[in-house]
Amino acid sequence: MAKLRTDFETLVDALTPELYRYALGLCHNPDTAEDLVQEAFLRGWRSRDDLRDTKAARAWLYTILRNEHARLYERQRPDVRDPQDLPDVPVRGYDTSAEAFAMRRALACLDGSYRDPLLLQVIGGFSCKEIGDLLDLNTNTVLTRLFRARKTLREQLTDATRREAM
Repeated sequence: MAKLRTDFETLVDALTPELYRYALGLCHNPDTAEDLVQEAFLRGWRSRDDLRDTKAARAWLYTILRNEHARLYERQRPDVRDPQDLPDVPVRGYDTSAEAFAMRRALACLDGSYRDPLLLQVIGGFSCKEIGDLLDLNTNTVLTRLFRARKTLREQLTDATRREAM
């Protein structure tokens, strides 16, 4: 049992930063993101015996985190805020430059069906097939959503740059 705990602790240490970034991308609140990551690891620990393939632990924890995020909104009504009014909160490991803020703002404006695959690819490093498996989507659908997400981000950032130049 001690070896399993050590393996799980190693997994927690390795995945905490990237799961936190993913959670922050989902909820845009540092405290909520920390809570989501902790809850995901707690649920992972409790159901570790259900994990058949230890190589799938990373994707498994991402799925748990996504489900926890969904449960959060089943239990409570989220604060509805205009993404344009989000404060630039300095967060551990995050770039606090104006460009990074513009990118986070643009990501917050993306529809969830585009943002989720993009965050899974960029932050999680998952392949299109893995993203499709995580989100129950066809690989071609994932590719289309990634293309549209990048296109939308590019347009938003180009428009923001033009407005600033005027």
